[in-house]
Amino acid sequence: MANLLPAKTKYRKVHKGRNRHGAKGGNGLAFGDFGIQALERGLLTASQLEAARVAINRHLKRKGKLWMRVFPQKPITRKPAETRMGKGKGGVEFWAVVVRPGNVLFEVSGVPSALAREAMRLADGKVPFGCRFMARDDGEQFDK
Repeated sequence: MANLLPAKTKYRKVHKGRNRHGAKGGNGLAFGDFGIQALERGLLTASQLEAARVAINRHLKRKGKLWMRVFPQKPITRKPAETRMGKGKGGVEFWAVVVRPGNVLFEVSGVPSALAREAMRLADGKVPFGCRFMARDDGEQFDK
């Protein structure tokens, strides 16, 4: 399993931050015909993201095209167990995506609606928050 992490970052460790409000962008279908959209906020770890991607690809059996619309760019640090307070911030344990309500996580095209819906349902089971299935209607325009 390839570990998803940025090739280079300006800083090794970042502040925790606050995950408020909805998605500012990336909340519509831009590439594919079907997608999965987050309904809740949370952190999506690189391993959870990879598990969802593998679940989609295995169900589609190499048919169609898959786009991953989010990427883990936030380092999450932890101090070792049974360590006294102080002595600085812990080391980077894993990388995560900050997901806000409305973020599109994956998109697929070139497959029937029923196949895409089932693949996205399997991916929804791998992420720690609720998601919904999206489909592009020919008459409806999504912001790009």
